[in-house]
Amino acid sequence: MGPDAYRTAGLADTLEDLGHSVTDHGNLKPADVGDLASPNPVLKNFPAYAGWTRTLHQKAAQLGENPIVPVYLGGDHAMAAGTVSGQARAAARLGRPLFVLWLDAHSDFHTFDTTASGNLHGTPLAFVCGLPGFDALLGDPLKHTVDPKNVEILGVRSIDDAERRQLLDHGVGVRDMRQIDEDGIAGLLRPFLNRVKAANGLLHVSLDVDFLDPDIAPAVGTTVPGGTTFREAHLVMEMLHDSGLVSSLDLVELNPFLDERGKTARLMVELTGSLFGRRVFDRPTRSF
Repeated sequence: MGPDAYRTAGLADTLEDLGHSVTDHGNLKPADVGDLASPNPVLKNFPAYAGWTRTLHQKAAQLGENPIVPVYLGGDHAMAAGTVSGQARAAARLGRPLFVLWLDAHSDFHTFDTTASGNLHGTPLAFVCGLPGFDALLGDPLKHTVDPKNVEILGVRSIDDAERRQLLDHGVGVRDMRQIDEDGIAGLLRPFLNRVKAANGLLHVSLDVDFLDPDIAPAVGTTVPGGTTFREAHLVMEMLHDSGLVSSLDLVELNPFLDERGKTARLMVELTGSLFGRRVFDRPTRSF
């Protein structure tokens, strides 16, 4: 129901009011993977995960080569295994590196072997970064991976020990809420955007509802207290728009059954509006 909640909250109207042309491709369907064996018995709903990953991978690879900005609506953050890997495949065909900004309370850097919970939304970032053990997901090894050093996780406040070791070993950028408190979110984001620009990179943004503090965004099943504020989140979106670097976007983990009169869906739509150019007031440059 997440994608339909975004539609009801006026996502298309918001983007069109900003002058953008919007095409809704509708809800996709997972590929039929048959009786696919799980590589680890602890994994939950593995055939469904593989089916969705294969469908989204193909769709994102197709859309990513076009001069558009795909917005992928979900749903579980596991969907990013397909969207990001497909965008990476498209970026490789275009001869440009893909960078990923992961806005999330969690790092989602488990492999199928390290996850204890079996929750597959904890694995997509490890998959797209080429960690081992994921061949069953697409049916073949992932050919176009994301360089872990091109990944920046911002707003994290819940990391398991196994993930922490893997993040350090692979050089992933991790900025937790303490760093945001100490240095400010703009000071942490700006150097990453400068690296993307210097590399002529494409930038995929994956925005999880739990990046936000649950007081302002309750409609998520994995709430973690102490998330980003309304203004911090909008500042990130405004800086992303100003950079002109964003080439694709995930909006994930919206569970409308946990929402309060639709306020989380509306906030996510407002944040998307900021990313696509909504301003309170244009600030002209003056010369003196």
